[in-house]
Amino acid sequence: MKFQSTYQRFASAANFLQPLVLLVLRVYWGWQFAQTGWGKLTHLERTAQYFDSLHIPAPTFSAIATGSTELIGGALLVVGLLSRFAGLALGTVMVVAFLTTETEAVHNLFNDPDKFTGATPFLFLLVSVIILAFGPGSLSLDRFVFGAANKPAK
Repeated sequence: MKFQSTYQRFASAANFLQPLVLLVLRVYWGWQFAQTGWGKLTHLERTAQYFDSLHIPAPTFSAIATGSTELIGGALLVVGLLSRFAGLALGTVMVVAFLTTETEAVHNLFNDPDKFTGATPFLFLLVSVIILAFGPGSLSLDRFVFGAANKPAK
């Protein structure tokens, strides 16, 4: 019983870190997403050519859609507004990135997981899923605007 109560006190203290960790993840990776999206949009012709080389349909439209999603979704993560929607949209973009640029890593997910986790989209996807699942944390505009409805389930 003493161990259980000690562990519960430790877990309560560790829960204090949750808003700070979510804030750091949102701001850092949101900024990375926004920069990547901005790069795609400001170098649209080059991005469209790259998408065309991957046989992505409507490469110019796809480049605009991807860059806009990354730019806007990343900015939303930075400020913590509509974060779960942004996480879903950005996560979808990262799944498509895996399926189009990292096919070998996807096919060898269980045989060579290091290739999957070492791929460029992996951390972007991971953060997107974390924000989608856990929300942006209490240090966000979502919490201010939507209140307790944005809290993760316990």
